[in-house]
Amino acid sequence: MNKAGERLFNGLVKENPTFVLMLGMCPTLAVTTSAVNGLGMGLTTTVVLALSNMIIALLRNIIPDRVRIPGFIVIIASFVTVVQLLLEAYIPSLNKSLGVYIPLIVVNCIILGRAESYAYSNPVIPSFFDGLGMGLGFTFALTCIGMVRELLGAGEIFGFGVLPGFLEPIRIFGQAPGAFFVLAALVALQNYIKTCRKEKGKSYEKIGSGCSEDCMNCKDSRGCTKRFYDENASEGRK
Repeated sequence: MNKAGERLFNGLVKENPTFVLMLGMCPTLAVTTSAVNGLGMGLTTTVVLALSNMIIALLRNIIPDRVRIPGFIVIIASFVTVVQLLLEAYIPSLNKSLGVYIPLIVVNCIILGRAESYAYSNPVIPSFFDGLGMGLGFTFALTCIGMVRELLGAGEIFGFGVLPGFLEPIRIFGQAPGAFFVLAALVALQNYIKTCRKEKGKSYEKIGSGCSEDCMNCKDSRGCTKRFYDENASEGRK
């Protein structure tokens, strides 16, 4: 598998930010009351993630290590502002539904995490596809959660009624507790599928976040920051 395809596959399956890494839980639980909201939030985050990864990778030899986090935030905030203005102008209903969670994309741990662990140490094209893959994985997860919650909570999917009239929707799935129930069920399903594939010889042990380490079982207390203080760290950005 080529580098771009590998990053897309990792973001969608192996490193899915919601079902595997359990990142970005605030928007995941808050905005997924419907499939449309989940899809809109996911695609908005995907655009910001892919473009910010690309620009950070392009400037990785210019941004000093000591101010990299403020630099990342400035880049991410610029794209979030552009996306928010576009939504406000062309899709005001979605902008109103997502509300404060659009500006909060700036501090979404998925975006900052990919900037820190991958884009700052890799070339532009792989970084773009890494952001695209992680964004699409996030979109897929939010849309799935939104579909299940909308189906069980309102008897609809994307606003179209699908449950027979004699079946009463379970209103709790449209509320905060329902988000936890659906997320837990989908993560359990994902773990079951992963276990079945492991039994067939498929490896899912490595969560390759750009440093070639197993992040889920990392024993280094400094985590990803270790890379920036090793004597060979600068060579990784050449």
